[in-house]
Amino acid sequence: MKRKLIAAVGVVGMMVGVAACGNGGDDKPKSDASGGAKEITVWVMDGSAPKAWIEQVNKEFSAKHPGVTVKVEEQKWTGIQEKVTTALSENTPPDVLELGNTQTAGYAVTGGLADLTKDKAQLGADAWQKSMLASAEVDGKLYSAPWYAANRVVVYDKKAYEKAGVTPPKTRDEWIAGLEKLKAADPSAQPIYLPGQSWYVLAGFIWDEGGDLAVKDGGKWKGQLSTPQAAAAMDFYKKLQSYSTAPKDKDEATPQQSTDIVPKGGVASWIGLGWEAGGAEKALKDAGKDADFGYFPIPGKTADKSGTVFLGGSNLAVAERSKNKELAKEWLALATGKDQMTKYAAEVKGALLPNQVGANFTPAPGSFAEAMAKAGLNGKITPVTAGWANVETEPNPIKEFMTKVLKGEDAGKAGADADKEIANRINK
Repeated sequence: MKRKLIAAVGVVGMMVGVAACGNGGDDKPKSDASGGAKEITVWVMDGSAPKAWIEQVNKEFSAKHPGVTVKVEEQKWTGIQEKVTTALSENTPPDVLELGNTQTAGYAVTGGLADLTKDKAQLGADAWQKSMLASAEVDGKLYSAPWYAANRVVVYDKKAYEKAGVTPPKTRDEWIAGLEKLKAADPSAQPIYLPGQSWYVLAGFIWDEGGDLAVKDGGKWKGQLSTPQAAAAMDFYKKLQSYSTAPKDKDEATPQQSTDIVPKGGVASWIGLGWEAGGAEKALKDAGKDADFGYFPIPGKTADKSGTVFLGGSNLAVAERSKNKELAKEWLALATGKDQMTKYAAEVKGALLPNQVGANFTPAPGSFAEAMAKAGLNGKITPVTAGWANVETEPNPIKEFMTKVLKGEDAGKAGADADKEIANRINK
């Protein structure tokens, strides 16, 4: 998920290497008054921090702390969890580090991250989007600052929609009515390409119904796929999937919908991330075909609010064993504050959502970024607990639940089986 999110940035030309950036001054800086530190180390992931932006953050930070160098080290996603785990257990960890928003809880509960609860005012937490803040907190305590996020929207072929007389829907009912028109206008095409195991999409429908994937009960977590809310969500997913010829036992990456399916033609719409939209557009153009996409948020049950979406993204945290915590917190406050997040949003050109609505970047009308920003206001994340990573390990019980229901099994029975496996994994 994380690598794919970062690839979205490449679509708008933001994929730049981040060199170790300091204050650009003396190689032997003097000690800063804040604890005598001469250097703080920041870990960012490959592609997350535009070079111009990170240099500006560090320039401003160094102006406030003469003699303090900020050493930025770019990390690769491959093997990063093991590397972070090791680093946080050592006596000289990075002072600030980027973490996937679904990974943060795991590092927090094992004591690797500094408790930032008392620093909320300094960090400007009141301005952060509540949907992103959820991933930064565990049991009411703050362990990181949300940085950026991304979410899925519906990508559609403008020509197919125009031919069928369909306009972007605002509600689920309008969505289904539009798919019916698309089916009638071109029976040989798929009104929507939707594999049976796109569980991030299903999660949004479950949240729309007031349910969840798992909840904490009496100190233990339990799955929620056997609930009426999950059954209702799956019923709607099944209805959508009936307009697709995609396999019921595969996800959106098997085969890759954006580059293996859409470029072949015959797909009027699909649900994807920014990097997928960019990949499909490039593949179509490379094949000498037109790529004229439109975008709209996944519709909600009513027109006043779009459907709930999963927000994937990154947080910035301070290591518990950092020798320079106060400086690290100040760097964190600067990097995730309104001024620098506004500049960040402009640098990535809307490919990623900044941590606050006040980071004013106006995406182009009709762009993927515009649809994503609208949808992201109604975003959520998976249960915030260290054990959630176990649930996503293949074979993913949520995917298996979906396939069973799509192939005719009762949702209650399939959900009960899934809940047992979810509970077994999530409580480890």
